[in-house]
Amino acid sequence: MTAALPHRGRTAPDGRSRRPRSWRGSSAGAVLLASLALAVSACSGPPEPTGGDPTTLPPTTAPTTVPGEQATDPAYARYYDQRVSWSDCGGGLQCGTVQVPVDWSQPDRDELALAVARHPATDPAGRAGSLLVNPGGPGASGVAWLRGGVQAVVSDAVEQHYDVVAFDPRGTGSSQPVQCLSDADFDAYRADPADPSTPQGLAEETDEAQQFAEGCEVDAGLLLGHLGTVDAVRDLDVLRAAVGSERLDYLGKSYGTLLGAEYAGRFPQRVGRLVLDGALDPASSATDVDLVQAEGLEQSLRAYAQACPQRSDCRLGDTADAVVQQVRDVLAQARQRPLATSDPQRPLTAPLAFQGVIATLYDAGTWPLLDSAVRDARAGDGSRLLQLADAYAGRQPDGTYSSNILQAFTAISCLDRPVDASPEAMAAEAAQLEQRSPTFGRSLSYGALQCGVWPVPPTRTPAPVRADGAAPILVVGTTNDPATPYVWAQSLASQLSSARLLTWRGEGHTAYRRGSACVDGAVDGYLLDGVLPGQDATCGS
Repeated sequence: MTAALPHRGRTAPDGRSRRPRSWRGSSAGAVLLASLALAVSACSGPPEPTGGDPTTLPPTTAPTTVPGEQATDPAYARYYDQRVSWSDCGGGLQCGTVQVPVDWSQPDRDELALAVARHPATDPAGRAGSLLVNPGGPGASGVAWLRGGVQAVVSDAVEQHYDVVAFDPRGTGSSQPVQCLSDADFDAYRADPADPSTPQGLAEETDEAQQFAEGCEVDAGLLLGHLGTVDAVRDLDVLRAAVGSERLDYLGKSYGTLLGAEYAGRFPQRVGRLVLDGALDPASSATDVDLVQAEGLEQSLRAYAQACPQRSDCRLGDTADAVVQQVRDVLAQARQRPLATSDPQRPLTAPLAFQGVIATLYDAGTWPLLDSAVRDARAGDGSRLLQLADAYAGRQPDGTYSSNILQAFTAISCLDRPVDASPEAMAAEAAQLEQRSPTFGRSLSYGALQCGVWPVPPTRTPAPVRADGAAPILVVGTTNDPATPYVWAQSLASQLSSARLLTWRGEGHTAYRRGSACVDGAVDGYLLDGVLPGQDATCGS
């Protein structure tokens, strides 16, 4: 799933998106914290969404006349003509690779292999086709997501009728992953407590950002300029062809919704059944993303704080305001002096404290983890928050990282949205962020700094996506999503000319497969039977 929040220590997942301090927009956070979740909240809504009359679509297997890219340029034929050679790779999965050009404008030059994995339909006789899935990030591994269990990705009914196909986008997972820093250096990068609002802190952060960018450039080479969504969309169309589909049936979470929406904009006639869950707004600028996400995080913290006094195990205050203040006090403590942890070499700095707190806001099931972490931190022990921050970043107890998600997040995000990294612009945005989010605004500030020194220019310009001529698309939004706020789902649904919006009145990042029978039933009805929920369809109270 995904979300967006990378900033180096400042924030997905999905919609979460990072200029290295903001690992925002990524559903990644939700994915990385899956092992920590104590429970998954359930939707109390009806078995079917409320709203207007549903719409039935034509069968997804209906004959189509969708020309491949090779029809317009023979240089692309070898990519579109390939088929995946599947082999067993354990856990009920089959794995393979798909070749794509590094630079789509020069298809005869360097190429790279995209890692793919397939969970075959459990009812071959009733197979409807292939459903490509993306968990978000940007930077999350789809293969790892599927390997974690197909039941977390799709329902039993979808698993029965679709081959579920996941992939690692270019630069991520096992698809030539970009590695900008050593594990030890990345530890230091995440933890750096420099304050960029001061001249000295800004100089320190600029130097650090340049070292990170140089490391990425040395490691990735030519690929660094071709890691963005513009190139990934072209890859997605080759993946569609490589699994033998005339139209793309697709489930995208968090950042995966941007990938899906941009695909629909470029290839509207090749759209099959697209589910975009936890939407990013293609038209949002970097500043828009920062400000809206800051509000989303503050809103989610407030929801946690309102529930806390009702839970006997929380014990952080008798009112929501008191609970919020406890969290703010922890962040302030870490800014003034890093808190001791069980690892003497790794005190809890302000960026790590921020990561630990926001990691628990992606799902109400992880709220109890925040209770004990805040209580310990108020007593001077930052160990639990450090553990949460490490889980968010995929850091293992031995100091290695399970994936390159946060480094890839930066490399992709810097290509997807231009930034204004002038000191004046960053200071002005910092003031707005602190106004929008008194708790997190300071931690989210100066996120444009890393992309401001990026060695390659952006390849995408934010703009609305209409996708005229595309088949109907289902957009799913959660009203209290910290990483991809609901307003983005509303915006995306209004942009796409054929979209229908399904609303979940709930907490956490994304909606499908998060405990709501109502949401799951609506999405399954669309994927399996071509039935869209009615206008203004809503799940939950």
